[in-house]
Amino acid sequence: MKLREQMPELAGATEWLNGELTKTELVGEKPTLIHFWSVSCYLCKKAMPQINQFREEYKDKLNVVAVHMPRSEEDFDLEAIKKTAEEHGITQSIFVDGDQKLTKAFENKYVPAYYLFDKAGNLRHYQAGGSGTKMLEKRVNRVLDEMENAEGK
Repeated sequence: MKLREQMPELAGATEWLNGELTKTELVGEKPTLIHFWSVSCYLCKKAMPQINQFREEYKDKLNVVAVHMPRSEEDFDLEAIKKTAEEHGITQSIFVDGDQKLTKAFENKYVPAYYLFDKAGNLRHYQAGGSGTKMLEKRVNRVLDEMENAEGK
């Protein structure tokens, strides 16, 4: 995906965990962070406490959606996905992408990967790998500041 492109439809999940969401539900009110992860990804698990803290800290200002992207045979085991999500405190909605339809729509090749969309659904930041969430937090705050300034708050 390129910056400023529209968020793809959240279609093609083999399963939704923690509640199903649509693009229509996410776009309009507040920005959205969509993060790709995988059961077999060590860096994803290492980053999860930061993502969870982020989700809680920004819960009134930011939508957070997880996408489970399979990379190996073990990543197709729904019970393993549920167990890993529970162990790592992933309480946000999880799009299980067993057929990699959303992965293809995003043109995503990496986990962890983070896509930040503004409230209009335009991609504003993309980040992949285990480089931490400091840059991600800066980008989220920039998008939130722009939104508040545009609304005259």
